[in-house]
Amino acid sequence: MSYRLVRPALFALSPERAHRLTISALARMPSPSPQEPGPLATTVAGIAFPNPVGMAAGFDKDAEVADGLLGLGFGFAEVGSITPRPQQGNPSPRLFRLVEDEAIINRMGFNNGGADAAVTRLSARSGAGGVVGINIGANKDSPDWTADYSHMARTMAPFASYLAVNVSSPNTPGLRALQDASALAALLDAVLEARGPKGPPVMLKVAPDLLAADIDDIARIAVERKLGALIVSNTTVSRPPLASRHAREAGGLSGKPLKPLALSTLRAFRRATGGALPLVGVGGIASAEDAWERIRAGASLVQLYSAMIYRGPGIARDIVAGLERLMQRDGFATIAEAVGTE
Repeated sequence: MSYRLVRPALFALSPERAHRLTISALARMPSPSPQEPGPLATTVAGIAFPNPVGMAAGFDKDAEVADGLLGLGFGFAEVGSITPRPQQGNPSPRLFRLVEDEAIINRMGFNNGGADAAVTRLSARSGAGGVVGINIGANKDSPDWTADYSHMARTMAPFASYLAVNVSSPNTPGLRALQDASALAALLDAVLEARGPKGPPVMLKVAPDLLAADIDDIARIAVERKLGALIVSNTTVSRPPLASRHAREAGGLSGKPLKPLALSTLRAFRRATGGALPLVGVGGIASAEDAWERIRAGASLVQLYSAMIYRGPGIARDIVAGLERLMQRDGFATIAEAVGTE
């Protein structure tokens, strides 16, 4: 109710200004107490998650408010994407609310303060606990993107519960070509070597705009390299019917209109992996029912971002409470039991 009162004032601001205010507010929150494992506790890639609902990358690009997000009830927070050097990103305006569609279009372009600044912040929370993934990317003007990802894996491994390799943003020209089989295999080999044998699990974030052959190749490569999980999926460059005047803006579409495509892509990866690799469901999740559908379709974990813009900061706790009810309704004792049972 309180967010419904505040939202008109936030939406009167530009999306980026509203986002900065939100980050500032979260940064002022007291450090949360460690979350006790509850009925939804689950273990994925060797990591114990207190619940399966996470904040997706893109919200906390500079690793400023991971603890604030955990304090909102998220079972984990994924920060980034972070690049080796600071990067301004694309020119403004580059972030658009599609209010009528409960959607967002962004063409941010990996804007962030770089690895050194992020390391300083992450070092300061040493010992704070909680599951914090670090999403890594490459600088747009780098002559060697593989070297950038290797550098980021080596630099961020000591601070990460897991590393997420982002090769699926549509806002860095040419980046999605790294999802091609030969390029992806070489990239992941370099990242895994840089992470080291005792480093955190490596996850791969993929696009929803993939052909069936691409999905099969990515699944095979991920299983062969024993990745921690596949994160399915990033924003889409496709445009389903939209009501907003911003519908024709360039960039990646997220939010409610992405849901059918993201769900379909998750199911395709479940088939392609045969359940041999955990999946993280992302895209258009705005309710406990959405999250439960993704879990039953094969996701061991779920993430959201756009829905919090429209539903408010209580969304994580709402979804967690709803998932508990749905799990009991359908007769499952744990989240892991329900994965892939649709």
